[in-house]
Amino acid sequence: MINDLWYKNAVVYCLSVESYMDANGDGVGDFEGLTRRLDYIQGLGVTCIWLMPFQPSPQKDNGYDITDYYGVDPRYGTLGDFVEFTHGCHQRGMRVIIDLVVNHTSDQHPWFQQARRDPHSKYRDWYVWSDKRPANAADGVVFPGVQKTTWTRDTAAGLYYFHRFYEFQPDLNTENPHVQAEILKIMGFWLELGVSGFRMDAVPFVIAKKGAEVTKPVERYDMLRSLREFLQWRKGDAIILAEANVLPKTDQEYFGEDGDRMHMMFNFQVNQHLFYALASADSRPLAKALEKTRGKPATAQWGMFLRNHDELDLGRLTERQRQTVFDAFGPDKSMQLYDRGIRRRLAPMLKGDRRRYELATSLMLTLPGTPVIRYGDEIGMGDDLSLPERECARTPMQWSTEPHGGFTKHGKPPNPVISGGPYGFEHLNVAAQRRDPASLLNWTERVIRMRKEIPEIGSGDYEVVTTGANDILAIRYDWRGNSVLFVHNLGAEPREIDIDPGASGSHDSLLINLLSEDHSEPGDGKHHRILMEPYGYRWFRVGGLDYLLRRTEV
Repeated sequence: MINDLWYKNAVVYCLSVESYMDANGDGVGDFEGLTRRLDYIQGLGVTCIWLMPFQPSPQKDNGYDITDYYGVDPRYGTLGDFVEFTHGCHQRGMRVIIDLVVNHTSDQHPWFQQARRDPHSKYRDWYVWSDKRPANAADGVVFPGVQKTTWTRDTAAGLYYFHRFYEFQPDLNTENPHVQAEILKIMGFWLELGVSGFRMDAVPFVIAKKGAEVTKPVERYDMLRSLREFLQWRKGDAIILAEANVLPKTDQEYFGEDGDRMHMMFNFQVNQHLFYALASADSRPLAKALEKTRGKPATAQWGMFLRNHDELDLGRLTERQRQTVFDAFGPDKSMQLYDRGIRRRLAPMLKGDRRRYELATSLMLTLPGTPVIRYGDEIGMGDDLSLPERECARTPMQWSTEPHGGFTKHGKPPNPVISGGPYGFEHLNVAAQRRDPASLLNWTERVIRMRKEIPEIGSGDYEVVTTGANDILAIRYDWRGNSVLFVHNLGAEPREIDIDPGASGSHDSLLINLLSEDHSEPGDGKHHRILMEPYGYRWFRVGGLDYLLRRTEV
């Protein structure tokens, strides 16, 4: 049934092997260390792990420059170690999705090396070439201020090759049917080793027409249907989670009118307006973003997130809105990146304010979609702005007060653990928060557990409820005869609001708080007066706790 699709009500946890735990003693995280930490991940309430690239790579771009799609980087272990990891996840009731990075390869990949050296190699047409430097070579760079061109001359080939990203990441010619067949082969390989799907990197660029003659974007959406069909034939419940920062008017092209393309997409539109709402205490643009992204097939789902492994991209906001977010969360130039984003983790962006942190997390968990949580955010990890570009938010997990935060016993790990200051591992780590009942970690476990008991969010219809206050966001979900209501105060001032939940059906008049004993009864049988503290949030179930008895089959 549509409402029983596992990804509709999953809790996804994003991590890299490199940054989680080192069991081999070489200073770099590995699959053995990650497997040892699966009980911790399970304890958080996670149902799906999203694993960032772990294939062999020169590591010039955090593993997104791959040299072999069918292997494991020796620093992390072996294919056998990977299978042990996926087996351990399945034993604990967790699924695994991995990054599918097929827009480009590393320039050290054997395909590219053969292509550049031999014009008669079958791999020459696997990449995108030009005899001359195209006139638009400076257009469309992904990393302004760092990347200067999308075309670079290769001395061995005597040609220019196209690279949407860094020059060491030549783009694959994804229009080539042989490349498309290889992508399916890569997917099939990892499905056989236990993964439940893929987070597909840079999808708009994968399906775009490429070449020196291309002057405006042309996307081949039919490729997405081919990927979906292959995936469903090989493993019926496997999914693709698409990274596609596109305008709402093209969302349907990625999902497919009949829900026959991407299963899930990250909701960048809502993410960016969520941070504007947090910065400005104005819920109206966020409510508009929710409305713009409402239309999707019944089998499709949004991925809701706060921070991830990249910068916080604010490119879809107006210049005024973007500056408001910069002023609030990244006022120093060292905190900004690519003229469009903020390269910080969530906790330091919010200045360590526990109230605002809980508010932001509560919002993410209760927006319409599947929550995607970045490793370390459950304990409020910080960032290291001395590291270049996006590396500042990719530091190792902080487990304890042991040397290097319990990440490794190596004397000098290549990845520095944050040390010193309020976000240093000496003060902020898993072990300490485990022992503190009031810690952020224990709070996060609690709200994730409750979120998993509210399928209305992932599967139901929703409506933004009027409160009469711009700094209050209230959303109601309806599903199978039951309703839930979530109220958030984005402002620094307390508010008393008058609200009619608007739920229809056989509900009684109660609002039952799911996180505390602060329940509400209406004064006139319909309207509730609710006092919201600064940055406060409420999770209400409409009606009594006999909702399971009242749930309908359809």
